Amino acid sequence: MAAPHTPVLLEEVLEWLRIKPDGTYIDATLGAGGHSEAIAQRLTSGRMISLDRDAQALDLARERLKIFGAKVTLIHAPFSRIAEVAQELEIPGVDGVLADLGVSSMQLDQAARGFSFREAAPLDMRMDTANDELTADEIVNRWPEKEIADLLYREADEHDSRRIAKAIVRARPLRDTAHLATTVAGARKQWGRQRLHPATKTFLALRIAVNREMEELGQFLSRTPATMISGGRWVVLSYHSREDRLVKRAFQEGERAGTLRVLTKHVIQPSEQETMGNPRSRSAKLRCAERAPAA
Repeated sequence: MAAPHTPVLLEEVLEWLRIKPDGTYIDATLGAGGHSEAIAQRLTSGRMISLDRDAQALDLARERLKIFGAKVTLIHAPFSRIAEVAQELEIPGVDGVLADLGVSSMQLDQAARGFSFREAAPLDMRMDTANDELTADEIVNRWPEKEIADLLYREADEHDSRRIAKAIVRARPLRDTAHLATTVAGARKQWGRQRLHPATKTFLALRIAVNREMEELGQFLSRTPATMISGGRWVVLSYHSREDRLVKRAFQEGERAGTLRVLTKHVIQPSEQETMGNPRSRSAKLRCAERAPAA
């Protein structure tokens, strides 16, 4: 596979991370490796540790990053294990941490993964196909109607959740992503001009549930400060309101506790030029905090 798209908010990520040539950095969500590559290019004696729970992403990025040799270390692990990874690698503290949340362009573009509704594909949606068992197929074809409705409302703020859940249960067995998308579109009320596909929120909620994304994010947010040196920078890119609220709250709580200093009082968002060139960046929000000195 060719290396996918330009990483989101790349210049802003590099600016806020304030890369030091001899620093140690963790890219907690490697994806196709675009951010890691840009950081590694700015290192001389420094070190880059890149994590991903998706083995396919690691294989792709390994090819992209091999020119950096031992400067870059790739680890198959979810970002919730950031503290354990730092401990296993005997890293006392890092100068910066980056997390680019959500699904990667690479995952969306591989139809067989089931993340996209653009064409018929298995109802999978697992980021870690080797270790995770729950799939979107299990949810839409086996879960009770009320649990599906609750999931859609809780994870994606889908206001037609009950109508959609009823339609999903009635359409069983759902064969593939196209069948699911058509079923959801038929059940949703139309509210004026539709900017997003009617199934967008349903697919988002299913993906979050399959990959336990909110649970993983909560663990990552609580464990990351302990991995950073005083003055270390922490940059997080989020793509929907629930993610962003968790990040904002964690940064604010860290500031109140004296462990963090929030540097972005307002979120940083892509320029109009970037969103035109990369439509997937349009919902991105960047927040940055700095590790406060120990009291």
